[in-house]
Amino acid sequence: MRRRIVPHSNRPERVRDPVNDDQACRRRALDLLARREHSRLELERKLLQRSFVPEIVEEVLDRLQTDGLLDEGRFLDSFIRTRIGKGQGPARIQAELGQRGIDRSRVQAWLREAEFNWPSLAAGVREKRFGPDRPESFRERVRQAKFLEYRGFDSEQINAALELAGESD
Repeated sequence: MRRRIVPHSNRPERVRDPVNDDQACRRRALDLLARREHSRLELERKLLQRSFVPEIVEEVLDRLQTDGLLDEGRFLDSFIRTRIGKGQGPARIQAELGQRGIDRSRVQAWLREAEFNWPSLAAGVREKRFGPDRPESFRERVRQAKFLEYRGFDSEQINAALELAGESD
């Protein structure tokens, strides 16, 4: 392992020599996949960070896909269900999946097919954060709406959530 000085820093940065071992790359990829599903782009980034040669990474990922061990459909399903469980809306889920290299149209198709009740989820998230009562002032309504927007809900879902507030009496 070599060291070089990083500009604007007194600490040396460790620079790894390129790793040219396809078996080690495959083992590392399988270790990562054993923990959770990954998109191809995520896995590629992680393997390249560990200094595997790009050509070997591509070959390993192609073989993993052929073997069915790396599956974007499985990743997409797992990721979306996890994010819904955390109370995130469709816009935020879509943005995060875009960062992970998943095609926008594929995400939209999955979200349409799922026929999930987003206004109900938004209402539950709102209630968990702010309580069951409707916002009393315009300022409070805006504050709650901004919170839901940050969580990834659109204006229609937010308005429905704010209207549903206090109706469980």
